[in-house]
Amino acid sequence: ALGYEDLNDHDALRHDLIFGLASGRLSGGRANCAALAGKSTLNRLERSGHKADRYCRIIADHEALATLFVTLFLDQHEHAPARIVLDVDATDDRIHGHQEGRAFHGYYGHNCYLPLYIFCGDHLLSATLRTADRDPGKEALADIRRIVEQIRNRWPRVRILVRGDSGFSRDSLMTWCEDNHVDFLFGLAGNTRLYDRIASLSAEVRDEA
Repeated sequence: ALGYEDLNDHDALRHDLIFGLASGRLSGGRANCAALAGKSTLNRLERSGHKADRYCRIIADHEALATLFVTLFLDQHEHAPARIVLDVDATDDRIHGHQEGRAFHGYYGHNCYLPLYIFCGDHLLSATLRTADRDPGKEALADIRRIVEQIRNRWPRVRILVRGDSGFSRDSLMTWCEDNHVDFLFGLAGNTRLYDRIASLSAEVRDEA
């Protein structure tokens, strides 16, 4: 939550009362045990492999973690809606130290990560941490494909619209949407050729508005 990717500070944060209060856990499960997980426990989860060994005894089900938010979203509905809108967006997660993978982002003007989020209304469906030197538009397809497939397994007839800014106007993503009957609405970055082609239409819109 604080961006400490290397877990350096968690031996202190595990005793933090604010984190304990937010987590609903102010005391440890046994004597001489901190309320929250320290760097050793978190490191075992982070380094979790596909099978247990003497150095890795915690096995994370990464597929279950990825699909949990969509499952919770689907469970909130008694009946399948006729249409849903998936909003995809990347935003800056500012870095104040020397965390691994930091990069400067020209648009935001500082070092940051660039996590990719997918929402449906108020429901978070996906949050993927990414470095700021990668194109989220090119990488969003994998998350969108996974979410659409999971939703249609439960709601096969729901109409899905994917919505995003110009950063997601990528041929691969739009082609996949067309091939899989997913509507999309993406912005386009302004340029002189585009302005010339839509000049008359823009004038009509201004007159009507």
